[in-house]
Amino acid sequence: MSTTITINGKKTDLAAQSGPLLFALARRNIYLPTACGGRGLCGLCKIKVLSGACPVNDIEKKKLKPEEIADGMRLSCQVPVADDLSVLIPERLLSARRYRGIVLEKKLLTYDIAGLTIGLIEPETISFAAGRYIQVESRAYDGREGVTRAYSLASPPHENKRVEIMVRKVPNGACSVWIFDHVKEGDEIMLSGPFGEFGLSDAKRPAVFIAGGSGMAPFWSMLRHMQKTNAARPVTYFFGARTQRDLFLVDALRALQRQNGWLTFVPALSDEPADSDWSGERGLITDVVARHFPDTSDHEAYLCGAPGMIDASVKILARGGMPLDRIYYDKFA
Repeated sequence: MSTTITINGKKTDLAAQSGPLLFALARRNIYLPTACGGRGLCGLCKIKVLSGACPVNDIEKKKLKPEEIADGMRLSCQVPVADDLSVLIPERLLSARRYRGIVLEKKLLTYDIAGLTIGLIEPETISFAAGRYIQVESRAYDGREGVTRAYSLASPPHENKRVEIMVRKVPNGACSVWIFDHVKEGDEIMLSGPFGEFGLSDAKRPAVFIAGGSGMAPFWSMLRHMQKTNAARPVTYFFGARTQRDLFLVDALRALQRQNGWLTFVPALSDEPADSDWSGERGLITDVVARHFPDTSDHEAYLCGAPGMIDASVKILARGGMPLDRIYYDKFA
């Protein structure tokens, strides 16, 4: 017995496919974002189910707001394909594709951040806006199953035949350990995307960028694309790290600053030894931002990194007068 799913008003036969809706859609080349491999932990794969779904379960109640549940939002990884379904999927998600690529370059950016450059084989090109992310599918290794994890695109959109990502090694992290310890140049790798909504607004206000660690990735994409497209606006980019060994791309960003009068790059170290040769900013990145911009009322901000850093930065920026609707962020899980 086959089931039918109606997607945005168009019916398609799922040919008796079983399992969660997330994977049934993927088998029909419709890829929804997920950072947890369908375990209900990330809450990214939510779509609106109009009819046919089983009741909301406890996992969904933890990830969805009551008003979302009332509006029919569901985690597609928690919706079994048992009866005919009718769903609404945002058009931007319908453009996501699965890509086969080859690792062209793998290099250490710091002791715990690796950079991968992946050439696209099939399809050969990708279209995305700076700030978006892709999902990487790891292979099984050392008795561990393959997983899917999200990584911001570090490459600029105009370089559409390859993608760059920056991966921080998470202790015992299934995908990051695979990338660090098992992936080699020349290996094939599977990706899907692009996903996300993080990116520059159409406004031309002066911008404050704040990042730490692999949160560098979307800004490395944005800044190079801004240079390429002459989309100049004043940008002050604050990058926070603990010590000098946590810094990377500093020379490249300073070169970009020399080439573009609209860019100011401010690296800051929070735990650098007092007697070191570091002559730049010191202290928590939020304190450094506050010293440079006590008044943020005329600016907008873009933040990328760990939740604690983002939450603290939002407070500092709002305290300086920046409206919350001008603060955009990509908060890493």
